Amino acid sequence: MQFEYTDNGQKGEFFSLNDAGQRIAEISYAWRDDKTIVADHTWVDDSLRGQGVARKLLDRLVEFAREKQLKIIPTCSYVDVMFKREQSFADVAA
Repeated sequence: MQFEYTDNGQKGEFFSLNDAGQRIAEISYAWRDDKTIVADHTWVDDSLRGQGVARKLLDRLVEFAREKQLKIIPTCSYVDVMFKREQSFADVAA
């Protein structure tokens, strides 16, 4: 699955569109400062549930944070649970 990316300097997101151009999955964040982002929302269309799409979105966000040497504050319930469950995210957890 391919993810598109947008960031306006205050908020950003990774998302996927279906063939009709409709959003089918997204994870968003807000900038706290120049080294910290707040992961505030994850959504996956019902048609994709159970296929690991939310995890792929989170992995992409974590990859972005590592590339930019950022820390992530998880306010989204999904991201919060995954940060507590997965030790592999410890390096980007704020």
